[in-house]
Amino acid sequence: MNEESFRIVVTGASRGIGLEYARQWSRAGRRVFGLARDPEGSDGLMALAGERPDLVVPVVCDVTDPDSVAEAADRVAKDVDGVEIVVNNAGVMGKKQDIGALDLDDVRRVFETNTIGPIRVTRAFHPLLRAGREPRRLVHMTSLMGSIDDNRSGDSYAYRISKCGLNMASRSMAVDLRGEGIASVVLHPGWVQTDMGGSGARTATDEAVSDLIGTIEGLTMADTGNFYDRTGDPLPW
Repeated sequence: MNEESFRIVVTGASRGIGLEYARQWSRAGRRVFGLARDPEGSDGLMALAGERPDLVVPVVCDVTDPDSVAEAADRVAKDVDGVEIVVNNAGVMGKKQDIGALDLDDVRRVFETNTIGPIRVTRAFHPLLRAGREPRRLVHMTSLMGSIDDNRSGDSYAYRISKCGLNMASRSMAVDLRGEGIASVVLHPGWVQTDMGGSGARTATDEAVSDLIGTIEGLTMADTGNFYDRTGDPLPW
């Protein structure tokens, strides 16, 4: 696929991994719609849009608000007749609590953002993705903390439950969208130096996203429904 044919939607593009997706893809000549609750509040995203207004388009989108998501999809549809990649990246960590101190309101809040949010975005952008050029990819940023098999430390109920739910949603999307030629996968970026991961994380954001982009651009329908790390190696459910 040539560079001009890539039209990409990234949620949570105001900072961290989402912002780095917008930076690296735009600098490679891809057109990126950077969705965020408050794009103008992100110096990084607005700077990118200033550098390459033809390639980086900031769009207001709160993934927890159905009207906001619908309006974001309408906004993107004014510029393009289809997209090739949708990256559900927006997410929150929530409180790290054991069962005795668990705040169920926090669990609901995290689930709304991390699990229902990507479902809501996928539904809204499905027509644009379906109209995109092949290959078309639906990518959900998950975590190994959402793996049932890998859970050996407990705790972090809200985040674990939300990412496990996202993993199952992606698998169902893979089944439902296979006939349309849309691949759906979940990707674990690793422990990355973001606001969520902290400065002590093992992997720099630019390194992680470079690997992720290589994996995403290499995805085919043979990969749909699967769970990978940033380099494309399979992970346990």
